[in-house]
Amino acid sequence: MIQVKPQLYHVLGAKQFGRSELDELFDAAREMEDVVRAGGNRSHQGRIMTTLFFEASTRTRLSFESAMTRLGGNVIGTENAAQFSSAIKGETLEDTIRIVGGYSDIIVMRHTDIGAAKRAAAVAAVPVINAGDGAGEHPTQALLDAYTIQKEIGRIDGVKIAMVGDLAYGRTVHSLSYILANYQDVMIYYISPENVRIPASVKQYMDEKGIRYEETTDLHAVAGSIDVLYQTRIQKERFPSVEEYEKASGQYIVDEELLTHMRKESIVLHPLPRAGEIAEAVDDDPRAAYFRQAQNGLYIRMALVDKSLRGVGL
Repeated sequence: MIQVKPQLYHVLGAKQFGRSELDELFDAAREMEDVVRAGGNRSHQGRIMTTLFFEASTRTRLSFESAMTRLGGNVIGTENAAQFSSAIKGETLEDTIRIVGGYSDIIVMRHTDIGAAKRAAAVAAVPVINAGDGAGEHPTQALLDAYTIQKEIGRIDGVKIAMVGDLAYGRTVHSLSYILANYQDVMIYYISPENVRIPASVKQYMDEKGIRYEETTDLHAVAGSIDVLYQTRIQKERFPSVEEYEKASGQYIVDEELLTHMRKESIVLHPLPRAGEIAEAVDDDPRAAYFRQAQNGLYIRMALVDKSLRGVGL
């Protein structure tokens, strides 16, 4: 993890994780699966997590809160910090973090602005975990995505993955790309409408790491050769206009017909929520791994919270 202050370890972006750190984290997540099956533990009894969410969330916020509870700790916070915190009165993010850090032992924050987590970590007296910063990154989602691929496929090296949908504003795609850059012989197909293509900064990073990728608009052309189909929502709330959103919306749907072109050993992932881009009929197919993927978020986040609270850098 990025060490901003002595003995403070933050989770701010996917690039901070190397291969050995990922292996260590995934081992810890597997141990957390055992902890959950055993009914939790009291390893962080008396510790307090603040969940500070300036954007809406279901899976990320609740899985972090569940993670802390299963580790014996307590949770305080707000699910709508933009309205129900002093931010609405004009308080700066930095001042909010300084105050909240005095009430808790760890802060999990989602914010509308790219780079907000790094700003928070710069002034925080406790560890900060980035739960999504606008259209920037979502590192913990990428970590659980990679963990899911490893569990479902049995490997990450050599994986062929199609990332589909909103690749411009899709922070999960950005972070997952950075995580996959740690593995060998990975092939990424970036499939999107023309107005939401993968950012040049992500492609530059892939080039620097020697990761193969291809941009295309034809999902059917690659469906039969991939191990993972990573579908994403077209995020209406991030588009500058309704017209731009409508250009991108509805172009890629995962349905039963598409599944006939996919390999039996492949999987379908989605960071959720979905908004029509995966037909409900797909849910019964064994390749539909997105609900198992969401469950894996609990184990990864338990491992991250545990390591941050113990001051163990990744």
